[in-house]
Amino acid sequence: MEQKTRKSLPTWVHYTLMVLPGYVWLFLFSIVPMVGIVMAFQDFNPSKGWFGSPWVGFKHFQFLWAIPDAKQALVNTLIIAVSKVILNIIIPLTFALLLNEVKAMKFKKITQTIVYLPHFISWVLMGNIITNMLGMSGIFNTVRRWFGMEPALVMTMPQYFQGLIVGTDVWKEFGYNAVVYLAALTGIDLALYEAAAIDGANRLQATWHITLPGLVPTIVLLTTLAMGNVLNAGFDQVFNMYNPLVYSTGDIIDTYVYRLGLVNLQFSMSTAAGLFKSMVSFILVVTSYALAYKFADYTIF
Repeated sequence: MEQKTRKSLPTWVHYTLMVLPGYVWLFLFSIVPMVGIVMAFQDFNPSKGWFGSPWVGFKHFQFLWAIPDAKQALVNTLIIAVSKVILNIIIPLTFALLLNEVKAMKFKKITQTIVYLPHFISWVLMGNIITNMLGMSGIFNTVRRWFGMEPALVMTMPQYFQGLIVGTDVWKEFGYNAVVYLAALTGIDLALYEAAAIDGANRLQATWHITLPGLVPTIVLLTTLAMGNVLNAGFDQVFNMYNPLVYSTGDIIDTYVYRLGLVNLQFSMSTAAGLFKSMVSFILVVTSYALAYKFADYTIF
């Protein structure tokens, strides 16, 4: 009896020990740093610390709303992030549906591998590649010269920069995002397609009435998760591709916070901007979760 008790007791202990490193990491790097939020409500002075710096309430939040640069960064963030969310759902879904119709397995695997590879390239390297391609001596302007056109420095043109950011992000990630939809497609019962074929449905009708409804839970899940990142327009990407000439359309909240806090040493202001972004993201996650449950009767947890 004693031996049996010894074997049954450690079960929950093993699970606890298994997740303990994750809890420690979460506590040290996500919970403890949240103490720094107090800087958003202070005129923070590093020499005085959190306890010696004077409290100013919502002064920095009010100041942020009065700064044109901060408003422009918020607008840029929303435009870029929302465009990424929408296109990173539509294009991978479309690609997955088209690839699923391919019957040549060898071609299908090669294609999937090719479009999947850019996901593994960091934005530090990708940003330099794109910058060089669009530079004065890059392939883009070289081809323009062949056709007798003047060189165009696209990376310095504010009117094209947002499209460039969104387009390169979709190109880099659509192969990786399509894998989720391809996996979901394998879970659709093939008997449904057979029944549809017997009833005279063509491929387009089968896709509309069987495939897309079968992918709705996956689409809702990915959309709900993406809503939490609406204000994350991609710091790594923008930081490695933007320059002062395109701040008007390319500056986002994350890069704005970076310049305020680490370049201009305005710690309180940058903390206020970061806290505002986090609160909006939290509201969007809760809202999207509620909408997913109400309209699609879908729950994540």
